[in-house]
Amino acid sequence: MKSMTGYGCGDGAHNGSKITVEISSVNRKQGEISLSLPRDLEALDPRIRDEINHRVSRGRVNVRVTLSGAPRSARSRARIDSALAKHYVREYRQLATELKLSMDIGLDIILRAPGVQQLDETPVAAEDFWPALQRSVGVALEKLLAMRTREGRHLARELNQRVTLMRRATARIQTRVPAVTQRYREQLLDRAKQAGLALTPEDRERLLREVVIFAERSDITEELTRLQSHFQQFDDCLKSTAAVGRTLDFLSQEMNREINTIGSKANDADISRLVVTMKSELERFREQLQNVE
Repeated sequence: MKSMTGYGCGDGAHNGSKITVEISSVNRKQGEISLSLPRDLEALDPRIRDEINHRVSRGRVNVRVTLSGAPRSARSRARIDSALAKHYVREYRQLATELKLSMDIGLDIILRAPGVQQLDETPVAAEDFWPALQRSVGVALEKLLAMRTREGRHLARELNQRVTLMRRATARIQTRVPAVTQRYREQLLDRAKQAGLALTPEDRERLLREVVIFAERSDITEELTRLQSHFQQFDDCLKSTAAVGRTLDFLSQEMNREINTIGSKANDADISRLVVTMKSELERFREQLQNVE
């Protein structure tokens, strides 16, 4: 069992540049990746997403990739357009002659003229960066998953504690069930006795039918059996190495359904108190479950 919360960082280098990958994750019902990349590496976006999707199935994953130090292939090279500079000089001199002005043309004026100075940049080949970037993503993912695993162990212990308390309440309800029908029968006899009624054989037969109807209406054997089955499935999830968050979400809904049915069918104060306890524990179970992958 893994948590959906974690953080990992990985560093690498290529062609004079340092690559830093930071990956963090938080809980989210579905899988979602938010990726921030330098412009030169945007072409590698799908590959990074594939790496993450293979390892993380649930939660919002935030990825930030930074590139420190310009790679040699991306460094700018200054270039002077000599032909354009000469053209500017001729035009300046011709204008000065026409206006009968004396003018010294300095190099600073020529260099400020539009287009004389140019920067040639060789674009970064993103594909060349992939091996180093892939290793950095792998390191960050390993650290992220290690933290999610540690958090997952804490969650597993907490969830198991909640289920243990629900199991105990379920066992107490099961021992209480036979007494509920017997108590109902005794209550009917006591009411007849207090009313001073002498029960005929026919009356006793009707009373027995009433008890049978009550027993059928308040029978929670099926619900208790299904509840125990859900607890067993939870045990199986604890042993699984796969993502179990969605399975546990479904189990918690089914547990809630069975507990509510038990509460509505069992006409007994002691069982009602135990149902309240189970609802409380299930609510805590579901709160913790929000962070399970």
